[in-house]
Amino acid sequence: MPQRLPAGELGRVIELGRDIVRNTSTHPLSKPYVGNALNCTSCHLEDGQHPRAATFRGIATAYPAWSPREQRVVTLQDRALNCFMRSQNGTRPPVGSEVAVAVTAYITWLSTDLPIRQNPDKPLGPWHVPGLDGTDVQPSVSRGAALYAENCAACHADNGLGTDDGPPVWGDKSYNDGAGLSRVPKLASWLKVAMPPDDTHLSTAEAFDIAAFINSHDRPHFKLSEHLPAATMRGEYNGVSDEGNE
Repeated sequence: MPQRLPAGELGRVIELGRDIVRNTSTHPLSKPYVGNALNCTSCHLEDGQHPRAATFRGIATAYPAWSPREQRVVTLQDRALNCFMRSQNGTRPPVGSEVAVAVTAYITWLSTDLPIRQNPDKPLGPWHVPGLDGTDVQPSVSRGAALYAENCAACHADNGLGTDDGPPVWGDKSYNDGAGLSRVPKLASWLKVAMPPDDTHLSTAEAFDIAAFINSHDRPHFKLSEHLPAATMRGEYNGVSDEGNE
């Protein structure tokens, strides 16, 4: 992992990207595009440098990439901007905007000296979150409620609306139903490697139960037309569907 920022303007922009990743919902450049209380680091822990929890390290080596959801080849900038619409329930920043360039410059910097490894099937970096095998798992919302109370409520609150120690996991200030984590297998896979922080002890079945409980609650609905900026501010949008989870 790179230790020093490049000199000059490039280093400044990379550092700006790190600040936006860390404070997405409150940073003056990114706040206008965020519709909830989440930051990039709510999912990509430790400013995207956590080794297992959706790390940014190496992810730039996978792009440009075929996106099954968008049904097109997308760039790293596309992927980051689309996350504003889904995980942050906001509006897609313009292509080439200061926010877009800074965030992707930071993410790319974290892939310094790593070889390009494009995948023809989906945009996966070398340390992506591995999907859990849920073939024999039948998630239980009731079991998940008890597990949530034991493992999650201290940081995310009994009502799921978050505390100073953890972001909201459902409700109006959480991710919408078009985000990847709104799918139980995706959330379970992330929980298994990321939660509780520094004590990732959940079994596969427990991760599925908690994911089922969290995603059984209401959250904002994703409708593409309501999350895109005006056409004159958009650049080329590369999605093809108005649905949330395909």
